Amino acid sequence: MSARMIMPPSLWRTFLGAVLILVALASNAAAHEIRPAYLQIDEMGANRYRVVWRTPMLSGMRLPIALRFPDSVRNVTTPAERDLPDSLVEMRVIETTDGSLAGKRVEFVGLQATITDVLVRVHLLDGSATTTMIHPSQPWAELASRPERLDVAKTFVMHGVEHILFGYDHLLFVLALLFIARSWRRLLLTVTAFTAAHSITLTLATLGFVHVPGPPVEAAIAFSILLLACEIIRIQNGQTSLTAERPWMVAFAFGLLHGLGFAGALSELALPAGDIPLALLFFNVGVEIGQLVFIATVIGLIALVRLLRYPAWLDRHAFTTATYAIGAMAAFWFVERVAAF
Repeated sequence: MSARMIMPPSLWRTFLGAVLILVALASNAAAHEIRPAYLQIDEMGANRYRVVWRTPMLSGMRLPIALRFPDSVRNVTTPAERDLPDSLVEMRVIETTDGSLAGKRVEFVGLQATITDVLVRVHLLDGSATTTMIHPSQPWAELASRPERLDVAKTFVMHGVEHILFGYDHLLFVLALLFIARSWRRLLLTVTAFTAAHSITLTLATLGFVHVPGPPVEAAIAFSILLLACEIIRIQNGQTSLTAERPWMVAFAFGLLHGLGFAGALSELALPAGDIPLALLFFNVGVEIGQLVFIATVIGLIALVRLLRYPAWLDRHAFTTATYAIGAMAAFWFVERVAAF
């Protein structure tokens, strides 16, 4: 056994069993089903604003989130609704009776009962703009008169972090890569290749150079995890393959696919074209931060496992059981997503 291995197989087996319990508990949540709502407010003139309010659809029904402005705001035009395949868009013009919207609170009634975030973008006539992500724990937005520095950066970095940490299929794929890349050198090359690949397709898809429908991409991502689980079993049985010899090549190939899945998170926000490059940059940074946090957590748990004692039967069977569990979970996702086409 190489001295350069991250940890002995027996410790991997113990660790995998513990991790899979956590993954199984989270597997009842469908990956990438959390689509944010979107509120855009554009200043048109003195105390008058155009409002675009988009709420996602879940199982054909609009999420029960209502937009509430202060009492000093009244509608100039009747709200006009437009149905889209995955959301409902409401457009209207409002005006205030006591000055601008600056400093006022917009509430999202019912948001606290969901797991959906709201992206709020306010564009003023002087060219300034603010972008804020609102969470269910605080279902309101304070509209600022001037954008704070790094406001957009913080918003999209956090959105990227949340997307990867709640994207259980992506995390399961990264976890499977860790099972194959058994030395520090291979781990570094494999993770770097995966990061480079999904960054490429994330950029191309978000900028509109590549367009692939979301459902086939999500199904293919699940299938990539299933294939990787099969490769883990082959390697355990002593069979050689490209995955065993050059895991970074496989990570790069599948990373191109996963990048298309990441791009869906930005396309769902329906951002104005001028906001896309900056949002793309910071969202990608957030994805990488979230991925590194996950990998660091895995390695930290490995170090913890080294301090624990474990029974011999767990040493013999946990690795195989864990790998089959990864494959079974991926197969379930694949069938579920294909059936949803």
